[in-house]
Amino acid sequence: MDEDLFARNAGPVKGAVSAAEADMPLAARMRPRSLEEYAGQQHLLGPGMLLRRAIEADRFSSVILSGPPGTGKTSLSELIARQTSSAFVRLSGVTSSVSDIRREIAVALKRREINGRRTVLFVDEIHRFNKAQQDALLPDVENGNIRLIGATTHNPQFYVVGALLSRSLAFQLRSLSEEDILKLLARAVTDPRGFPDRKIMLEDAAGAFIAQVSEGDARRALNALEIAVLTTAPDAEGITRITPEVAAESIQKKMIHYDDDNHYDTASAFIKSMRGSDPDAAVYYLAKMLHAGEDIRFISRRIMIFASEDVGNADPRALEVAVAAAQAVDLVGLPEAKLILAQAVTYCATAPKSNASCTAISEAAGDIEHNRVQPIPMALRDAHSAGGKAAGHGQGYIYPHNTGGFAVQDYMAIPKKYYRPAGMGYESKIKERLEYWQGLRDAAEGGAAGHE
Repeated sequence: MDEDLFARNAGPVKGAVSAAEADMPLAARMRPRSLEEYAGQQHLLGPGMLLRRAIEADRFSSVILSGPPGTGKTSLSELIARQTSSAFVRLSGVTSSVSDIRREIAVALKRREINGRRTVLFVDEIHRFNKAQQDALLPDVENGNIRLIGATTHNPQFYVVGALLSRSLAFQLRSLSEEDILKLLARAVTDPRGFPDRKIMLEDAAGAFIAQVSEGDARRALNALEIAVLTTAPDAEGITRITPEVAAESIQKKMIHYDDDNHYDTASAFIKSMRGSDPDAAVYYLAKMLHAGEDIRFISRRIMIFASEDVGNADPRALEVAVAAAQAVDLVGLPEAKLILAQAVTYCATAPKSNASCTAISEAAGDIEHNRVQPIPMALRDAHSAGGKAAGHGQGYIYPHNTGGFAVQDYMAIPKKYYRPAGMGYESKIKERLEYWQGLRDAAEGGAAGHE
């Protein structure tokens, strides 16, 4: 990184920001004024991309923007309004009511009647609107009275009503790259809107640290820079120097985004890493869940399920370890519980894998659900009741313990293979045993055919 990028004399610039703007947080002051200043999201705003075409052609009615915090949903919404010469009205999914929606729609209608100007109605945290509030937007979105832009950190498929979603262009914003964050930091220390009355030197290592720990959140990065600048006294030359040590103090403990979507995404990555036999990745996601305050009982339940679903009989001890870990976690609690969970996770991740038992029960359940239920062979039926004996239940049953632990007889009316061990770990022995027994069956059937 060229140090000049972070070491510029931003000097006092008269009239750079108004008094009202000066009181705003740095992240608000540095909102992009054009698409060229907008950081990231090139998969949506790059040349020829759908959202950019819709903005430049001024052809859209409703847009839903989803993505993690600090990825620029509000900034992009303001840019869309500016680019299309529309009035920008902001409502909150937390505090706004149906009456607020209707009032703003009425104003939008009047505005368009008077001067022909359209209105972008921005609803922040639209997932917090209930169904009635979202339904109240539908008629005016459909007839073009307003242009709705809804922003949410959640999956809109689950939190936005289908009727509204079907009338909208939906775009998912991604976390910013470290390079994107570095560009924002560079602009903040050089642009008159940033710190017009200060000379800032942001060291490369400090900028890189902020970009790394902000996890793609532009707001968090700019807030950290602002705290660092405002709490650091200028040196003898009048320069406010932001070192890596100052940056680290300003950020303190790194927070982790862990909303509903991130909860499921992290749990998914956790399971898939164990299934993929990567203990390092599995422990990383375990650490992330623990850091974010995930319920340790949820984690231990997932490990127990995994031990049967993905390890199975390839290593039957995996379930024993998982169950023991769940019991120990419940008794011990945090912080020591993380040691127990780490042991169970690394054991399961490095165990041989087999989903044969999982596949077996799934296939059998499918046959039960979709096919005719097989009759139970007479020899296997209960002969203890008087009615059962009279009906011939249990007749011809061969007790396996009397024949060396195995008996050739029909256990299903229509035999079918559900359990097919893959031969990994302990299942290799199970596979050999099943093949041996099948050989005995084949021999018995061959002998019976010969006698005929």
